[in-house]
Amino acid sequence: MLSIFDWFGYQLPLEERYRLIKNAGFSGVLLLWGRSLGRGADYRLAPAAARAAGLYIENIHAPTLGQHTLWEDSLAGEGTAACYMQCVEDCRDFGIPTLVLHLPGDGSPPTGVGLARLERLVEKAERLEVNVALENRQNLESLRFALYRIGSSRLGFCYDCCHHYNYAPEVDLLSLYGPRLMALHLHDNSGSSRSYCIQHRLPFDGGVPWEKVMGGIAAAGYKGVTALEPMSWDYQELPPDVFLYRAFEKAKRLDALRGL
Repeated sequence: MLSIFDWFGYQLPLEERYRLIKNAGFSGVLLLWGRSLGRGADYRLAPAAARAAGLYIENIHAPTLGQHTLWEDSLAGEGTAACYMQCVEDCRDFGIPTLVLHLPGDGSPPTGVGLARLERLVEKAERLEVNVALENRQNLESLRFALYRIGSSRLGFCYDCCHHYNYAPEVDLLSLYGPRLMALHLHDNSGSSRSYCIQHRLPFDGGVPWEKVMGGIAAAGYKGVTALEPMSWDYQELPPDVFLYRAFEKAKRLDALRGL
């Protein structure tokens, strides 16, 4: 199965967005769960709209605004933990198997308070039969801390290949955490000089070593979806349907590199 991040950079009505994704050939979507990127309050309507278009919903991505506070002994940290708790409940209520979230960056060392919050989140995920996948960014200390301290089968790893090769290419993340791999974010780097375009490009348009990446995913024994997370930021000349068709063709190439 091939899936793509649903909020891929164009302002479109929900129904049109999912119709175009389905028409391009994708079978599933990853949902942005929140109001960021100009999405607004309609994010809670997205599951029904995606399914009406015939799309499988692989996971939702938790809001990122307060991610840096989770380790803090503060009201802001409590608010972030409550947000993640609600996201787990939403996964259960909307029939979505996995929540993806960001841990604080390595400038914010893990704490006992933060670990207790994460343990409570995982306990809730276990009760509700929801997976929680921690995404790699500039947060490898936090990621290692969480995955080694909490051994639950409901807590795992979301591998973002572009973040990997932008921030820590010397670390073999798939060897470290491949057995706990629950989700993929596949996109490329080396875009225009604008800082936000050094990631979220279409695969094979940048410097990510795709044979190595997909070989590592296959070697980890991952059987899940090949999931893209590109944005149109560096493709402003393309209409959305052309962007999606290009994304789908590249997704098929990635599947082939996995041996699928």
